[in-house]
Amino acid sequence: MKRLLAVFVFLVSLSFAARLHAQDKKLIPITRYPAKIKDTITQIRQDTAEQKDLNDVLKSVFTKNYKPVKTDTVGRKPIVSFVPAAGYSLQSEAAVTVSGNIVFRSSPGSKISAITTSMGFTQRRQFTLPIVSNIWTADNGYLFTGDTRFYVYPQSTYGLGSNSNIANEQPMRYDLLRVSEVVLKRIAGNFFLGAGYKLEKHWDISSLSPLDGAASDYYAYGTADRTASSGLSLNMLFDSRDNSVNASKGFYGAIQYYNYIQFLGSNSNWQSIVIDLRKYYRFPANSKNVIAFWSYDWLVLGGRPPYLDLPSTSWDTYSTTGRGYIQSRFRGAQMVYAEAEYRFRITRNGLIGGVVFLNGESFSAAPGSKLETVQPGYGPGLRIKLSKVSDTNLDIDYGFGRQGSNGLFLTVGEVF
Repeated sequence: MKRLLAVFVFLVSLSFAARLHAQDKKLIPITRYPAKIKDTITQIRQDTAEQKDLNDVLKSVFTKNYKPVKTDTVGRKPIVSFVPAAGYSLQSEAAVTVSGNIVFRSSPGSKISAITTSMGFTQRRQFTLPIVSNIWTADNGYLFTGDTRFYVYPQSTYGLGSNSNIANEQPMRYDLLRVSEVVLKRIAGNFFLGAGYKLEKHWDISSLSPLDGAASDYYAYGTADRTASSGLSLNMLFDSRDNSVNASKGFYGAIQYYNYIQFLGSNSNWQSIVIDLRKYYRFPANSKNVIAFWSYDWLVLGGRPPYLDLPSTSWDTYSTTGRGYIQSRFRGAQMVYAEAEYRFRITRNGLIGGVVFLNGESFSAAPGSKLETVQPGYGPGLRIKLSKVSDTNLDIDYGFGRQGSNGLFLTVGEVF
């Protein structure tokens, strides 16, 4: 039985290794780390020695006299990992990827820096190549974040506003290039200020009429075969979480203001703001269980963005909003989103855990319109510990929404 469980967990983890880039913290390779690295993490959870993760399970089955690792082996020497993988999501259906990352510390006391990429081909004939980086300088004085991606992306739109009907599906296809770079400087304690540049470019845009024959919000908004949004950002960050991989307490707050300018190559001048707030509590206070709250507001402040650059479900940086709905299900000039999740242990050693979640999202339609109906999403989830040192989990969630929307959602590391 133990061997069967180990093989099952190994296959599941391998199939979703490509999703190792969700948030600055979720870039931990699941391949074996080098045994001899001098630099070790300065703070280790008190109960690490009592916990088990996927590596412990596999090695206890296949390695004689295996002793669990109790220290963090991520040091200044880069750890390079590449792995083929397979997975599934609502927006891609089946997918095959080659995923790789480089993980290191700039100094013994700095947070983990990582560069990751994942080239994927999907059942929907999509091609994706993201490169995500989070580089901490020595003693965490500066944080450099990058998000560069190239997509060949057949994907449907469903109209504007959260009152749109899922039957009003309109197939689309486009190529996407995103380039985003931000530099943040620590001002005091956990507070950072910074600035950056962002480019969102779509080309070879094509579409069919809505499948149900209804009027098309995309056609009414204004079509184009290529669009560009190019501009500067101002960024604020406060992060007091005890562990950015899997927080059990603390607060995270980020405000990102974007000003897209024709002088820099934009189709039009327009402005937006993203407000990302998260809070974590132990509940009950003396347990390992956590209740977490998330607010994500993405608002167009002025101007008229290209249709594909409007706020939309699961188009946040890490594609995690709106479990229960396919990516791009809702779109509009204003997005207000909130989520609560309860995370609990199933086994005392932390190997298996579970979650229940509830979210709600409301969108306006075109710029100047009001927010519409709040659309809920909810469901259960399973957690399998990939790394007890970093507290990284494999997430397997099943989400439900309105109008028959439901599906499997898979990632590595907590959703928020």
